[in-house]
Amino acid sequence: MSMPLSFGRVSLYLLLGLFCIYYLLPLYVMVANSLKPLDEITSGGMMALPSDWTLAPWRSAWSEAQVGVEATGLRPYFTNSLVMVVPAVLITTLMGALNGYVLTKWRFRGDTLIFGLILFGCFIPFQIVLIPMARTLGLLGLSGTVSGLIFVHVIYGISFSTLYFRNYYAAFPTELVRAAEIDGAGFFTIFRRILLPNSGPIAVVCVIWLFTNIWNDFLFGASFSDFDSQPMTVALNNLVQSSTGVKEYNVHFAGAIMAALPTLFVYVVAGRFFVRGLMTGSVKG
Repeated sequence: MSMPLSFGRVSLYLLLGLFCIYYLLPLYVMVANSLKPLDEITSGGMMALPSDWTLAPWRSAWSEAQVGVEATGLRPYFTNSLVMVVPAVLITTLMGALNGYVLTKWRFRGDTLIFGLILFGCFIPFQIVLIPMARTLGLLGLSGTVSGLIFVHVIYGISFSTLYFRNYYAAFPTELVRAAEIDGAGFFTIFRRILLPNSGPIAVVCVIWLFTNIWNDFLFGASFSDFDSQPMTVALNNLVQSSTGVKEYNVHFAGAIMAALPTLFVYVVAGRFFVRGLMTGSVKG
């Protein structure tokens, strides 16, 4: 037999509902106006549902919008972001796992100092590394390329991925590693067959965090890319800034939603594992 809801619980649900409406209202405005003709928006109907539904703003933002010197749309820059994010996330996660493995299961003199120096990278502001990173990319011949952006994000993300995996592996039974050594397993065999299969929760945390930050980054993309290698965020900014005369708000809203869809998809698919893995790593660390 279900208990009747108390006044306090009803009030709490109403308050939570109001907060949901408040936070979801901008998303509603973006979606609704991305499906309207421009004249509906300019006539003062921004909050209303579309009376004349259309996908023309989406097609325009994807393949016809004026982004730079020619009309190309956001499609090639969406591809640039994917080509940049996927390798950067995979490389950074793998290197963080290796660093965490070494710093917890293969202790050596000075390992605490090295971990402290790596951890210091988490607190370095983006703006400080712009000039030295630009110089480094120039020396390596990676300026203005997607490979250069991958390099930048890997370097900046290693500190965070190392912190996550080091805290997670600190509570992993060292006896299993020693037993594997006695059985003749080498460094990479132990890592591949023992550590990695048990790293799912913290790997999900690391992947979600890195994917979100790299995909949404604007500063590095604007600083180290050229027209052909721009990521989605920079192209979206150029799309908005390139509009002359009447602003095409419906196209801008459609482009903004396109830029947000990948991170939204990642959180919908794996978001329930994020807090679980983060709490597991923090408690075990």
